[in-house]
Amino acid sequence: MRAVQITSLEGPSAVEVVEIDAPEPGPDQVVIDVKASGVSFPELLQSRGQYQYKPDLPFVPGSEVAGEVVSAPSGSGFSTGDRVTALTILGGFAERAVADSDVTFHLPDNVSYEQGAGLPFNYLTAHFALLKRGHLRNGESVLVQGAAGGIGTASIQVAKAFGAGQVIAVVSTDAKGEVAVAAGADAYVLVDGFKDAVKELTGGHGVNIVVDPVGGDRFTDSLRSLKDDGRLLVIGFTAGTIPEVKVNRLLLNNLDVRGVGWGAYVMKRPGYIAAQWQELVAHLESGALIPPIGGRFPFEDASRALEVIDSREALGKVVLVP
Repeated sequence: MRAVQITSLEGPSAVEVVEIDAPEPGPDQVVIDVKASGVSFPELLQSRGQYQYKPDLPFVPGSEVAGEVVSAPSGSGFSTGDRVTALTILGGFAERAVADSDVTFHLPDNVSYEQGAGLPFNYLTAHFALLKRGHLRNGESVLVQGAAGGIGTASIQVAKAFGAGQVIAVVSTDAKGEVAVAAGADAYVLVDGFKDAVKELTGGHGVNIVVDPVGGDRFTDSLRSLKDDGRLLVIGFTAGTIPEVKVNRLLLNNLDVRGVGWGAYVMKRPGYIAAQWQELVAHLESGALIPPIGGRFPFEDASRALEVIDSREALGKVVLVP
C-alpha cells in the first residue's frame, strides 16, 4: 500500500511517499480502508522530532482517519463496509490503517469522510477543554484564539453546541475571521488590539473562558480579557513560544489558568473517549458540529499540507486524501 513516511527529522520537506506492507491488526483492532486522514500540529512536530512521542524512524504518522471498515473483531459492533472515523495514534497517513475498536466510531451519514477525518483529535480535545477543564456553563462567553484553525473552529462549534452565549474569535486576517464566523462565532477581532476589542464587544466585562492553542506574546492580553472568576484554557503553543504567568494577575480577579492535556488524561481512563463521542453524536447528526475543511492534499503533497500547518495558513481542518 501507499503511505507517507517520516524518514528523517528535517521537517515537512523530508516526508516521503513509499510503498509498504499493509498493517496487521491486533486482536481488538479494526482495519480501515482510509478515505481521508486528518493533519494536525503534532504531525508537524513529529517531522522535526519535537513531539513528546518519538517513534523510531522511519514511521507513518497520522493520528486520525475516516473510511470504511475492512474487517473488525467479533462483538466490536462494526461490520465490513461501515463508515467510521478513528484515532490511529500512528499510521493514519496511509491507504489502510488499524485502530483499536474502542476508539473507532460510526460516522453519521451526513458527515463526509473528509469532515470525519477532522473530528476525533480536534473535537474531542475541544469537548474536554470546554466541558471537563473549563466547566462551561449555559450562556457563558468564550474567546477563541487561533480561531480559524482546526482546534479553533472545533472550539467555536463545541462551545455553541453545548450552550455558550457569546463566542468571539481572535484571528490574524479578515479572511480568517470570515472562516471563524462561518464556523459559528458571533464576532471576530484581529490579533492586534484584540483585548480592547473584546472589552468593547462585552460591554467592558470581558469573557468567562479563553481557549488558547496559540500561546506566545498574546497570552497576557488573553488573561486581561477575562472577567472575574474567568478561566484560561491552555491547549498548545502554535506560536512557538511558551508564555509565563505572573501569578499576581490571577490573584487580582480570581482567575484560573488550566492545562488541557487531553491525551494524557484519556490514556489513564479507558472508556472516557467513547463517553465523549456519545455526547457529540447528536450534535454531529444535527449539523452543529461539522469541521470546515481548510485544505485537501494528495499524499504526494503531504509536505505542503504540513507546511500549511506550520505557516498558520490553515483555514479549518487540513486533510490528506489517498
